[in-house]
Amino acid sequence: MATAGPAGQSERATRNRSFGRSLYWRIGFGFILFLAITLALQAGLFIWLAGETEGAMPERMGRDFAELVAAEFEATLAREPNIDLRAFAQRRVKELHRPAAIIFPDGTAIAPPGLEIPRGMRLPFRRRGGGPPPGERRFGGPDGPPPEGGRSRMFGPPRRGPVMAPIAYNDTIVAVVWVPPLAGWSRVAEVIGTPLAIGGLLLLVGGTAIAALAIFRPAQARLRALEDAANRFGEGDLTARAPAIGGDEVAAVAEAFNRMASDLAARQAQLVEADRARRQLLADVSHELMTPLTAIRGYAETLALPQFVPATKEGLRAVKVIQEEGERIERLVKDLLDLARFEAGGLSLDLENVDVDEIFERVSERHAKAAEDKGVMITIEPHQEDIRMIGDPMRLEQAVQNLAANALRHTAAGGVVSLGAARDNGRIRLTVTDNGIGIPPEHLPHVFDRFYKADQSRLQAAGSGLGLSIVKAIVERHGGTVAVRSTQGVETVFEIVLPERLSR
Repeated sequence: MATAGPAGQSERATRNRSFGRSLYWRIGFGFILFLAITLALQAGLFIWLAGETEGAMPERMGRDFAELVAAEFEATLAREPNIDLRAFAQRRVKELHRPAAIIFPDGTAIAPPGLEIPRGMRLPFRRRGGGPPPGERRFGGPDGPPPEGGRSRMFGPPRRGPVMAPIAYNDTIVAVVWVPPLAGWSRVAEVIGTPLAIGGLLLLVGGTAIAALAIFRPAQARLRALEDAANRFGEGDLTARAPAIGGDEVAAVAEAFNRMASDLAARQAQLVEADRARRQLLADVSHELMTPLTAIRGYAETLALPQFVPATKEGLRAVKVIQEEGERIERLVKDLLDLARFEAGGLSLDLENVDVDEIFERVSERHAKAAEDKGVMITIEPHQEDIRMIGDPMRLEQAVQNLAANALRHTAAGGVVSLGAARDNGRIRLTVTDNGIGIPPEHLPHVFDRFYKADQSRLQAAGSGLGLSIVKAIVERHGGTVAVRSTQGVETVFEIVLPERLSR
């Protein structure tokens, strides 16, 4: 399965993604924006309707308000006959939720800032008991008739008229409450705009909080659980599953992921079982082949004895071919057995203090004759320090032997195969370099596969096709890595990197 590195990096990148790229935040921001626009439209519609509706109810709302204010003033006079009515009016008009003016018989008026009272307005100052009126008064002075058609010089043609309610004390009208009409939706907005704005803001905050807790937070938690399950599955945990709760789209995605994970886990189990069976079959077949191979080699060696040697050249050549092919098959079977044991983890290492120079010398001596026959030189690169490491000397020598044999096999006459070693930050680097034909770039990722040969025309050449696979198995069993880099016709370098100390 995949390693944890890329999946872990992907998970951290997902956790740290910006708000602008997060689906949760985009949905949440869109919901908040939609809610704010809806509240703003509703507030605007309410203000417009409030401004228009009062004009359609013949002064009813304004008259009720004026009568309520007049009744309040009359009740105050009844409780406190000596009260300074002007001072009380000065204070009270500022507290009313709707603009209103208190007009006294002398023509003076107390009104909140910004409220204009039309001049020439008729004021009904008279006795309540039906006595003779002292004469109607006009606001602003007795001269002049009222404006034509009742039009206000300041407001122009009014859409609705003002209303008045008398304030009486001892059957005498002592003042008049004058309530102007609301001047359309703009005046309504001025009066109730602030409460509406505060209420809308509270609704926006409350709606956002409720939506976050009831809608977005559960959805985010479920999506986060699905993401975590996918990350764990990518890191190799085949038991990772996402919670499929409910019947919505998130649950459908979780169920689809769980089905996919179950299918992949089942296929992985089948592959593991098939690989185990293949390895067991390989080991069994290789083991069974050793008995007939031993017999074949024994009889071939017997035929080569002087008393049994064939009398003809063809017979001698046949015996030689039997011996050579028997040896080649025996090497192949041994390689198969070694590879099967390494992959199954059943081969233990005999750890010792290994001198790298001794391994290089034995490898050079073993291949000296073959290199001389081919016209290739095997050299050991000098190094200043004594390089030693903890490992299995026989298996490490086997790995270097395989790499040297492979390099020698693909290096033409006049070429050089060099063995080198260096210590690098607590690790040992072993290199086998040749200046042979090289490896095409498209074949480099596959050179350590079983039976893989870059040059298919050389399938009949010496070598089982398992040498590099065995090298990789030995190196990985020691906790190291092996890699190759090659420039065709120039140089090919196989590099083994091993820990200097390997725990037993």
